Amino acid sequence: MTAATTSWGEVDAEKLAGKRARLFERAPVAIVQYGKELTIEDWNGAAERLLGHARKEALGQRVDELLPASGSPDAWPQLLAEDGAAPRVWSHVKKDGAVVSVEWRHERILDEHGEVIGVGVFGQDVTERTEQARRHHQREVILQAITQSLPIIVWAVDREGIFTCHEGKALEGIGLQQGAHIGKNVFDLYASNPHGCEMLRRALAGEASHSESLTHGVFWDNWEVPMRDEQGEVFSVVGFTLDISKPKNTEQELRSRLELIERQQRVIRDLSTPIIQVWEGVLTLPMIGVLDSARTAEVMDTLLEAIVRTGSRFAILDLTGVELVDTKTASYLLDLVGAIRLLGAEGIVTGIRSNVAQTIVSLGLDLANITTLGNLRAALQYCIRQMSKERAAGAAHASLQGAAPRPM
Repeated sequence: MTAATTSWGEVDAEKLAGKRARLFERAPVAIVQYGKELTIEDWNGAAERLLGHARKEALGQRVDELLPASGSPDAWPQLLAEDGAAPRVWSHVKKDGAVVSVEWRHERILDEHGEVIGVGVFGQDVTERTEQARRHHQREVILQAITQSLPIIVWAVDREGIFTCHEGKALEGIGLQQGAHIGKNVFDLYASNPHGCEMLRRALAGEASHSESLTHGVFWDNWEVPMRDEQGEVFSVVGFTLDISKPKNTEQELRSRLELIERQQRVIRDLSTPIIQVWEGVLTLPMIGVLDSARTAEVMDTLLEAIVRTGSRFAILDLTGVELVDTKTASYLLDLVGAIRLLGAEGIVTGIRSNVAQTIVSLGLDLANITTLGNLRAALQYCIRQMSKERAAGAAHASLQGAAPRPM
């Protein structure tokens, strides 16, 4: 019985050992066992698949040479002296050259005297998790760089409008601490800004918005972005509020300067083309400098309006101070004289310089129907004579009608 019992016990032990070997081989995690000399003594199928080295290639090699832990050359020997504690995450180069991140847990192997004779390590692939953590950390670093460097506030509210995030360098400028609004309701805090609250409500309803506002004495550029869950429902709004006071003030300053320049230009134009009423019914427009098309068009509008307003009979265009005209301007002058005639007045051109005359002749323009005189004095004398003739003719006509002449 004893012999038989022993035989069956040996058989059971062999079966148990076989089952353990199969479990070891089929385990879903990589299992590696190495001794005090760091020599690999066991290596299961999951280790082959994870690290790329077949079992027969790994057995007998030093674990720190086959699988050097990145940044920690003493990592494997240290496990011999440490109890199984928190897992370690190390990066290894696989047989094919790819890099894999493995989370290792370990248990020291002891002999019957309690002496450490080796280590068993259990590893799983955490490459994706590690990469996600790296990307998340990178985003955190980038966000921190933005919020600490730019005049911006990054914030978020939940569906009820409660702040869940509130940070950024721009908070310093308005006297608020980082996270000062967390836990507070945005609609209560900014009830005095109905437009901003309306934009946020639209964002909570799913519509991204962008607006400008003036709060805390600061000009802000605001973006509100709805955040949706897997069902497409908005669960939060993330906002970016940028302090644009400096460019806004610069813009307003530039606008003010531009308006001042435009006013000055109008004054200069008025001074360069003054319309003077030198006599009852006589206007004169002395022009100076270079006469271009734009300036002539503006003069036309101003002069015609003055003729209608004053009821003038004559308009003298004095070109004595004009040094140069372009080809279009000469024809514009003729058009101006024609427009004056349509208003019942007479246009007179005086003081044409030789180079201006050459331009007019080269264009083949006909001045036969336009009164041209040498200077302003001659033009005034002409106007006086014409008005005297008109008064005399009016008096004669009145006497023939048996009525007193009408005063001019």
